[in-house]
Amino acid sequence: MRSAPSAIDRLLKPLHRWIWVDAHRRARKLLRFAETEADGGRDLSRAAELTADPLLRRLYLRHAQDEMRHADLFRARGRALLQRLPHRVAGIDANWIAPGERGLDDLRVEVQGEGTLLAFLHLSEKAAAGRFALYEEVLDCDAETRALFARILEDEAFHMTYTRKQLARLSPRKQGMDLWQARAVRVWKAYLRLAMALASAIGAAVLTAQYFIVLPLFALLARRAANRDPPGFVRTRSAPALESQY
Repeated sequence: MRSAPSAIDRLLKPLHRWIWVDAHRRARKLLRFAETEADGGRDLSRAAELTADPLLRRLYLRHAQDEMRHADLFRARGRALLQRLPHRVAGIDANWIAPGERGLDDLRVEVQGEGTLLAFLHLSEKAAAGRFALYEEVLDCDAETRALFARILEDEAFHMTYTRKQLARLSPRKQGMDLWQARAVRVWKAYLRLAMALASAIGAAVLTAQYFIVLPLFALLARRAANRDPPGFVRTRSAPALESQY
């Protein structure tokens, strides 16, 4: 089972193509994907330690191994791209538009039930598979990276399938509610990420306006005040006469 890109990602396909066409940005995003995959692999290893279900433990461990392998692949490809490119100051990565895979997304594995964890994993893998499929489509400029996403998509399809089947097996009556709650959590976190990105953009705009508008105004007022002051030392009426040491 292969997930298709979402309608929003389809609508933003030209923007995704612009993001990935830049080789420096592409390399940085691959290295960021490597960090996310490695973090997800560690969380899945922890989930395998905590579960009491032997089948689910084996699946979690295989999933963790896949995530660590993906991290190695992304890291190797990102470094290979950077080695062939001249040094350049990092620009805009647009991670909130093209986030890749978010793994467990800071979900605390220790306090989650099996159903909640499986539902969240299923939706995360489904979203990641859709995004990776879209990235594969827009990477006409880089055949090697495109082939890398195609290879990883095979594992993502398995992850998406096993999490849904295990959710139905372990939580047959609550699986709908578990999926609904997981969607609500993902929507809330997506809103927080968007709000943070918007707040950062507004803050940068306000600071830029202060630098180019407010500070020159204060500098002008300070210069005008300095021009009104007479040169040299001026004795005021309230100041004592400097006629002795004391």
